[in-house]
Amino acid sequence: MEACVAAVESVASALSSAQDWWSPLAATFLTLTGLQQLDDLTTRLCQSPDTMVVQLLQTGLRPVTFSVQPLLLLVLAFVVLQAVRRLFPAKQHEKVYVLDFSVHQPDKSWAFSRSKVRELCEKRELFTPEDIDFQQKIAYRTGLGDETAVCPAIQSGDPKQLGIEAARFEFGATCFTTIADLLQKTGVSPQQVDYVITNSSLFNPTPSLSAAIMNHFKMSSRTLGYSLGGMGCSAGVIALDLARELLELHPNKIALVVSHENITNNYYCGNDRSMLIPNCLFRSNGSAVLLSNKAGHARRAKYSIKHVVRTNLAANDVAYNCVMQTEDAEGKLGVRLNKDLIKVGADALKHNMTALGPLVLPWSEQLKFAGNVALRSAVKRSKALAGALPAGWLRPYIPDFTQAFDFFCIHTGGRGIIDGLEAQMQLSRKQVEPSRASLYRFGNTSSTSIWYELAYIESTAGLSRGQRVWQLAFGSGFKFNSAVLVANRRIADQHAAWQGFDSVAMWAELDELDKAISRRGSTATS
Repeated sequence: MEACVAAVESVASALSSAQDWWSPLAATFLTLTGLQQLDDLTTRLCQSPDTMVVQLLQTGLRPVTFSVQPLLLLVLAFVVLQAVRRLFPAKQHEKVYVLDFSVHQPDKSWAFSRSKVRELCEKRELFTPEDIDFQQKIAYRTGLGDETAVCPAIQSGDPKQLGIEAARFEFGATCFTTIADLLQKTGVSPQQVDYVITNSSLFNPTPSLSAAIMNHFKMSSRTLGYSLGGMGCSAGVIALDLARELLELHPNKIALVVSHENITNNYYCGNDRSMLIPNCLFRSNGSAVLLSNKAGHARRAKYSIKHVVRTNLAANDVAYNCVMQTEDAEGKLGVRLNKDLIKVGADALKHNMTALGPLVLPWSEQLKFAGNVALRSAVKRSKALAGALPAGWLRPYIPDFTQAFDFFCIHTGGRGIIDGLEAQMQLSRKQVEPSRASLYRFGNTSSTSIWYELAYIESTAGLSRGQRVWQLAFGSGFKFNSAVLVANRRIADQHAAWQGFDSVAMWAELDELDKAISRRGSTATS
């Protein structure tokens, strides 16, 4: 008890002597809790739970008596922690900027319409008629259009055209051209690049992809390379985070981050339906991002990196196994997506939002969230309270992240995943348009999708100085990663990859798809 008194008295003393901006907040907190003086707060918090009660008096509800000592401690801890964060900011590192970025514009000869899904299946002569129909249905129902890109080696249908060299060709065709475009428009020479970081989940040759880039562009012998493998669709943010941490610690440096997923040797040729879905979704891709902490780049850089928040559920066996590269019963290699994926993704999102929220949300949303957590915690300990409160009060509160962000770049995992996040986060049709458009135009481009989406935003809406972008990436492991970018200036670039794209035609087709799926669902139910 003495320790409790001492701790609370220390808090009271700190609050009393805090800066002027704290006084209105402290007064509001005391008013809301019915504690008009800090001495009163000390006394009440240290009372026995048996003697400390609150009367819930609302029209139509009977009074309920329950212990609130844990609730007050939780809310007080929240307020004090926020105060400490503001009074004692973390040590400042080098500021890291996104100088610019580019995404791959596929050659028209790589175009892979939905009708070609059936053609390719029939060429390979490895699938049952039922599995061919299944892949065709997925291709039409998952939100892809007819201009996605697949590399020539796969489109040929000839297994002899596959292999390491074909995969190297795909990497060079998608990434070398994208890097060259980025260096040209930023005016940065290859010899000025200090770090090269690549991520590719399923293609990790020797020499590494970062070494391949350094060789192709004849970079300096002082350039350091890092190649991330096996980290799935969320790896673009992981690579960005690695670059950010390097630049925060080492001044006057430039980092090149190249994201890619190679599909040449990852076309599954078996009949396990949980492993056939990637055939219908993943398409050729590539993105390159140039980061800098040089003072001379501050004014012309597009974005500053405000936050990167990474969460994982790898300790959970169900989450760990929901996306897995493995062999089927016949020994054929592929990537299995199991039925737990949607549930695991929702759980990972919750963990990530909980960690990200305090960094970006306004006080009003944070207090609503903290109050909801405290109330639901109290209800678990008091059946009487649970019966007295409206059911709506007991649902988990999902913060309104539209108050923190102006634009959202949601990984293009598939139509159903975008639907789920749109509903769960209460986003508008316009707010998810960058994700819908990227899936429709380019397919699931894995870790690069968040950059295709940002390119769409720049090419259509544009950004004003100070506007915030939330990049949401998730994938195998299971990982959910967020990057928060803040526009450093007015941005309205026209990316070649989005030239000629018709969003009106896309929405017309997607709306018809929704109606068709709804009709089939109604027919099946009846």
